[in-house]
Amino acid sequence: MSALEAWVDAVGLLAPGITGWAQGRDILGGRAAYQAAPTALAAPALLPPAERRRASRLIKVALGVGLEAAAGVDTTALATVFTSSSGDGYNCHALCETLASSDRQVSPTRFHNSVHNAAAGYWGIATGAMTPSQVLCAYDASFAAGLLEALVQVAADRVPVLLICYDAEYPEPLHRVRPVPDAAGIALLLSPQRGGSSLAKLGARLDEAPATTMAHGGLESLRTAIPAMRGLPLLQLLAGAGGAAVLEYLAPLQLRLEVTPC
Repeated sequence: MSALEAWVDAVGLLAPGITGWAQGRDILGGRAAYQAAPTALAAPALLPPAERRRASRLIKVALGVGLEAAAGVDTTALATVFTSSSGDGYNCHALCETLASSDRQVSPTRFHNSVHNAAAGYWGIATGAMTPSQVLCAYDASFAAGLLEALVQVAADRVPVLLICYDAEYPEPLHRVRPVPDAAGIALLLSPQRGGSSLAKLGARLDEAPATTMAHGGLESLRTAIPAMRGLPLLQLLAGAGGAAVLEYLAPLQLRLEVTPC
């Protein structure tokens, strides 16, 4: 596979103990200490009141990181790639409870939130975006799969693409078999050429080397516990002096990344 290349123009980040890229950059760059805490999620102000009330934790984290990375950009003309390992666990739980009850009438709101592309729909409502949106899932490899899709679009169409990767926890009893502990997400704004706000040049190709781990125990726990956080080694390179990292993909293949800061 030939290397795919793009410029990283902006980053969005929400995770347990991390409330945005500015804080995350200092933590990942070793300039601030990491302290775990429940992920702080705000209702997206751009959504109309009715949709804001219906927005789940999964929707809040997806829109939160996406809007951070796309700040100052015309989102109506921005192509997007959404990727999540398993979708909205609380909504799935509520649907299962309804179907297991004597009254099996499913709420229309529950139903339209059950599809895997619900976050993309809420993004369109919030931002007025009319551009193409891809939504995919590759279980624990979803970050790498989404990044590959976004890089291919940047290379093929020569337009900026916003990657939004997000996950949230399941309630019991589903949590026992899918023990994601909290909501978290990463967004990357990728462009085909360097701009005034570009952070780094990113190159990617397939490899079979072991995945890069985080030296800090708390950050490594984040990386392994929440699939969207498989992108942390990449963010660590963006927060520091660049270099190379390998992200988990579909075995035996991995995704090798090269980061050259601007």
